Amino acid sequence: MRRPLATLVAVASFAVPAVPASAQIFGSDQDASSQESNSGLFGPLVNLFSPRPMGDAGKPAPDATPYKVTIEVKGGDSSLRDAVTSASNLESLSQRPPSGAAGLVRRALADRRDINAALYSAGYYAGDIRITLAGSPPDAPNVFEVVEAARRQGPVPVRVEVTPGPQFHFGRVAILDAATHRPLPDAPTLQRLRLVPGEPALATAVVNAESALVGHWRRAGHPFARIADKQVTADHATKSVDVSIYVSPGPVATFGRFTVSGADFLTPGFIEERIEIPAGTPYSPEVLDRLRRQLLEYEAIASVRIQEADKLDADGSLPIHIEVSARKPRYVGFGATYSSTEGSAINAFWGHRNLFGGGETLRLDAQVSWFGEKSEAVPDADPFGYKLSAAFVKPGIYTAQDDLVAQAAILREVTNAYVREAATLLTGVRHRYSDQLNLQVSLDLEQSRVEDTTGTRDYTIVGIPFELTYDSTDNKLDPSRGIRASGVVEPFAYFGDAGAGPAMIKGSFATYHAFDEDKRFILAGRVSAGSIFGADLYDVPPQRRFYVGGGGSLRGYDYQSASPRNAEGVIIGGRSFFEASVEARVRVTDTIGIVPFFDMGSAFASEWPDFDGMKYSAGVGLRYYTAIGPLRLDLAFPLNPGPEDGDFGVYVSLGQAF
Repeated sequence: MRRPLATLVAVASFAVPAVPASAQIFGSDQDASSQESNSGLFGPLVNLFSPRPMGDAGKPAPDATPYKVTIEVKGGDSSLRDAVTSASNLESLSQRPPSGAAGLVRRALADRRDINAALYSAGYYAGDIRITLAGSPPDAPNVFEVVEAARRQGPVPVRVEVTPGPQFHFGRVAILDAATHRPLPDAPTLQRLRLVPGEPALATAVVNAESALVGHWRRAGHPFARIADKQVTADHATKSVDVSIYVSPGPVATFGRFTVSGADFLTPGFIEERIEIPAGTPYSPEVLDRLRRQLLEYEAIASVRIQEADKLDADGSLPIHIEVSARKPRYVGFGATYSSTEGSAINAFWGHRNLFGGGETLRLDAQVSWFGEKSEAVPDADPFGYKLSAAFVKPGIYTAQDDLVAQAAILREVTNAYVREAATLLTGVRHRYSDQLNLQVSLDLEQSRVEDTTGTRDYTIVGIPFELTYDSTDNKLDPSRGIRASGVVEPFAYFGDAGAGPAMIKGSFATYHAFDEDKRFILAGRVSAGSIFGADLYDVPPQRRFYVGGGGSLRGYDYQSASPRNAEGVIIGGRSFFEASVEARVRVTDTIGIVPFFDMGSAFASEWPDFDGMKYSAGVGLRYYTAIGPLRLDLAFPLNPGPEDGDFGVYVSLGQAF
């Protein structure tokens, strides 16, 4: 058998709604002369990978005044020098000369203000900023004549000298009631607010503390909490900053009446039935945020805007208005995958997000595939495969929390372990206990003809799966905190040659933890395991056995390759499996990340995992963070490969590995 050197997996998928031909991906603070549309086929694509959008140079300003800027920061560390340079428009806009001498003077005066703000943000309140244009300060009476004379000789020399002085530290810090000017006893601690006396007096810390204080009292049931006033005094003798923040918590409130607008594209009462906030419930912005997220789970809804009233009703309750808007009801798209060991596939799909007006969704898929190599189990099999499938969801069949779900497919599947032709149906009811916890009970039907090393058999499968899922993560494609857990128990009323009685159980648990507020270092881990008990290995239909290997389970190993084999070395699958992964997701810049990882796993012929013959791999990934999620490129190496395993695997997809 040919030994592959590597596994390469690439995935691409595109939906094609009615959208403009081009769109600017990143905003800009440029003047009107540079606000041109990035038109053309490749403009938006190039902008996705470029920090400066195409067309950024714009048209030259009339009467342009070229200049050459020099910035010198006398003292401070490299981060302070970087902050000063980043704050300077003279530096960042140096390739776009301003219009006339007046334009250069305005830019220099703005720099003095912006650099001073950067110094305050770093805790430097006694800084000295000197800016000269051809040797003259920008507020000199004759500065225009000096600039005009200088630019006739070439680019105007501009010099920025910054002396930060000593860094100030917080002195006395008080959180006071705006009405009584007395300390608020239930205020957050100064450690939590990051206003600890003796620590560097960063101006950004004061601004962040104001936001944190308002959020604290809003979460405590005060919807009109606000910062009434603040006093920030820098003492140059002691190099300290005293801070007094005056908070007006406002009255405690409960939720009152809810009104809805913009929902005429849905059946009457659709939104109201899903507002599970009884009148009199204590006010909480987190409750409103959960409601917004729940409503956005419905594909028919494009946006949800929640507006709080500006005053309480007579009974102390707060009226809430919800405004929703519709997504385009229909969409089409296509996708493609390629793997050097799993084969290639092309998929086209059509969908409707609001089929009958009640939020019903329908998606039809047509896929053709080509297995890249000869199947180990059936070497003379036609490598051609296909799948025609439909998925339907009807919300609220009994209550607003109960959805009807159905998936049906006709398919031909070619793998190294078997070749299958089948018709499948999975239909059931999904009950949402909360926006995090769901239970789905279904009927699982399959009629198939499967060929493997033992011959060709017809299988009838009837099962009743119970699936419980929990997801508290903060992002579907790039989570930084929370957990994801799922468990499935499926007893079979009929299970091919095994008849009635066998059952399948499997579960998965993943957790994510960010070590810093900017989420630049995230540790992620996942464990999955499963078992089929009550049946011998060869009585279990091949397509229902467990297989491990590939980008979705054990990176660095070929698809299904970390699975039991027969005496001839052909993959046959197992009755149990175990997988585990750990990743350190490190953001190097705002858009680039590095991810070292370690995977382990195997499928086992035994009824329960015996951990004999476990496979291990390690590697490193590259992430490019976009607005819709990270683009993933992983390079994995098997640590204990067998004779049939490759040397490495490469995987490309949208979203994290788990």
